[in-house]
Amino acid sequence: MPITHSDKHPEAAVSRRLIAAGEPSLSELKAGQTLRILDLEGNQAVDTLFYNARNPRERYDVQRTLRKQGRVYLSSGSVLYSNLGNPMLTISADTCGRHDTLGGACAQESNTVRYALDKRYMHSCRDNFLRACLHDGRLSKADISHNINFFMNVPVTAEGGLTFEDGISAAGKYVELVAHMDIIVLISNCPQLNNPCNGWNPTPAELLVWD
Repeated sequence: MPITHSDKHPEAAVSRRLIAAGEPSLSELKAGQTLRILDLEGNQAVDTLFYNARNPRERYDVQRTLRKQGRVYLSSGSVLYSNLGNPMLTISADTCGRHDTLGGACAQESNTVRYALDKRYMHSCRDNFLRACLHDGRLSKADISHNINFFMNVPVTAEGGLTFEDGISAAGKYVELVAHMDIIVLISNCPQLNNPCNGWNPTPAELLVWD
């Protein structure tokens, strides 16, 4: 995937927001604005969902997105489509080079099945999504669908399976997206400790927005 750098400067951003290690975030992005998701310390998965802020029932759709772009990973130039077939955002810059669309969000159930019974009650991305939705009020459990894992490395094996591998990101890597509509950005800064997607050590991420 191509590596593309941005000409945007952090000091010109209209907002900057830190997401603590393992925590959720819910924010808004106006049509025409650019969002940068910044991997501050490296090897940190950032699970993300997008919704139409004017009609949250319209949301990012992985099937339409992958079918239209003809590949399973996202990078520069990828357009993210909604469940109504509308373009929501376009990746305009990417210094990581590849982002996962298949691995999904960790949850109590998957932690139990993949790892051990005693991992069930560990903090998870699905719990983070639900916490953020509860506080915001516009989204509910029914709105949690298949997400994007920015910076996460999930190779597809020759047999068609998935593996969770050490990340390909590094400190200071980022992805930028331009919004085509008013967007709700729902994030879980992944707390996973049972596979190497976070380098076994979840770290903070930062969101920057430019007009």
